[in-house]
Amino acid sequence: LGVGFHIKLPIVQEIEEYPVYMQTLVLTRDPKEGSANNDEINVNSIEGQPISCDVSLSFELEPTKVPHLYNSFRTDIETITHGFVKQTIRQSLQEIIGKTEVVNFLGREKAQIVAQAQIELQNRLGEYGFIVKQFTLNEVRAPKSIVTAIEAKNTMAQEALRAQNELQKKEFEAQQKVIEAEGEAKSILARAEAQAKSNKLLAESITPSLVEYKKIEKWDGKMPQVAGSNAATLIDLQNNK
Repeated sequence: LGVGFHIKLPIVQEIEEYPVYMQTLVLTRDPKEGSANNDEINVNSIEGQPISCDVSLSFELEPTKVPHLYNSFRTDIETITHGFVKQTIRQSLQEIIGKTEVVNFLGREKAQIVAQAQIELQNRLGEYGFIVKQFTLNEVRAPKSIVTAIEAKNTMAQEALRAQNELQKKEFEAQQKVIEAEGEAKSILARAEAQAKSNKLLAESITPSLVEYKKIEKWDGKMPQVAGSNAATLIDLQNNK
């Protein structure tokens, strides 16, 4: 039957309803979020480290494929999602995470793994009319020893980066001081060269005629009151008039 209202013959017919609006399957160990059972997904990394995942899958059912879905499983949608779909999610994640080191899965490759898993789920579930809208890793749990080792590694990396940045800062400051010192030295040299050039030009410009001219330029027009070759023979010219 398609979407809409249909007539049901009592006793002879039964109707199994499959919603075609978007639904979200939550698989977690927390009974407050998912089912009363522990529905977490358990997989292993390439090193064999156990990893537990809480995931969610948002999907719709393609109306034209709903009859095929029912004929394939002959049960309600909740049983299908918590059985077949859950198992498909576990298999898809195991194939992907099983090729990945646990450090990378918990770190830089997590987003890539989620994207790959969503594509893989669409390929596997699409045959039965599932349209995968979004697949999410809500929480990932690894052995405490692995988490501690990763945290220690990250701390060391951050400290190394901080030390490198501090070293670069000091090198930059040292270079700035060298540049400033070189600039000051060039400035002093330039001033000294300019002063020397000025002194040279001044010395070259001083001639006997210029000296006499400067004397005349500074004379106030008054005759000196005393004259003589030495202090003993000074004569007061004004008093002898």
